[in-house]
Amino acid sequence: MSSTAGQVIKCRAAVAWEAGKPLVIEEVEVAPPQANEVRIKILFNALCHSDVYFWEAKGQTPLFPRIFGHEAGGLVESVGEGVTELKPGDHVLPCFTGECGDCRHCNSEESNLCETLRFNTDRGVMLNDGKTRFSKNGQPIYHFVGTSTFSEYTVVHVGCVAKINPAAPLDKVCVLSCGVSTGMGATLNVAKPEKGQAVAVFGLGTVGLAACEGARMAGAGRIIGVDLNPDRFNEAKKFGVTDFVNPKDHDKPVQEVIAEMTDGGVDRAVECTGSFQAMIQAFECVHDGWGVAVLVGVPGNNDAFKTHPMNFLNERTLKGTAFGNYKPRTDIPTQVEKYMKKELEVEKFITHSVPFSEINKAFDYMLKGESIRCIIRMDA
Repeated sequence: MSSTAGQVIKCRAAVAWEAGKPLVIEEVEVAPPQANEVRIKILFNALCHSDVYFWEAKGQTPLFPRIFGHEAGGLVESVGEGVTELKPGDHVLPCFTGECGDCRHCNSEESNLCETLRFNTDRGVMLNDGKTRFSKNGQPIYHFVGTSTFSEYTVVHVGCVAKINPAAPLDKVCVLSCGVSTGMGATLNVAKPEKGQAVAVFGLGTVGLAACEGARMAGAGRIIGVDLNPDRFNEAKKFGVTDFVNPKDHDKPVQEVIAEMTDGGVDRAVECTGSFQAMIQAFECVHDGWGVAVLVGVPGNNDAFKTHPMNFLNERTLKGTAFGNYKPRTDIPTQVEKYMKKELEVEKFITHSVPFSEINKAFDYMLKGESIRCIIRMDA
């Protein structure tokens, strides 16, 4: 039992008071965990584009004040009633989606969309009582996707906490709790390219590069990276990208360009931008008869996907995935073990590091397209 168990903890948190405004380091109060909850001391964060996207509140439901952050690693500080699988001191990765272990989805090998704990970007409170665990001077501060890791301490549902090997470096493996696993899993678990096949990846941010890495690991013969930023191509080569296509360089739809490059279309395509236009392009660039396109990016609330029904009748397949079809508590510890056995690289995704006091620099790097993943050191 930790010395702070059952007590309110005062700590630093980066609070977003308004959409798009710089985060403010505040002293906040973090309530003890209730039933089936865990309070975690966060040691490292990695900034994900989803944090930036919902902080900007473009095309999504704004909810402020809020503590963002969902890609992190830390130590269990205390546990609530009914939590038996975790104890203080355990090394953990909080995850934005959960695994209750009891519902139809959790008991299905085909789904990771837990009925109770699937990711919800609109909910800013805990499931247990519909209240927040964060406050400042009595004012509630909302949670983000059940994690809110831009705080030195946070409270998370036990079903959203993956217990990992304590020997694993948290400043490295924290990136496996969202972006890297999402992209890699989209390719390896959902698109499933066969050795020698051609794969197109739309968007070369962290998730897209992880999708490319998954294609490389699967033995793809050709990996085509599609992005509007030509500066990303050299970096993408480290992840197996063999060809780069910038839609702005062509006077025809990019799906036609890719079809011409690949004798009718790629075998697999993975969309990692959230742009509904890119989603359509990814689907329409796969080969008829066997082509599979996988959607990963999060669209805006009012976006619509439109394509001709003949694209389906000609035996193209369209799939979607959340978190690369990984179950967080079951599969993420296995991903960490693969890293420990040098079967999985994560260091090449990490390009920057900043102290917590300079967290807004991480946002700047992301907005300028300068970083893949920026690690935020919570002790500085």
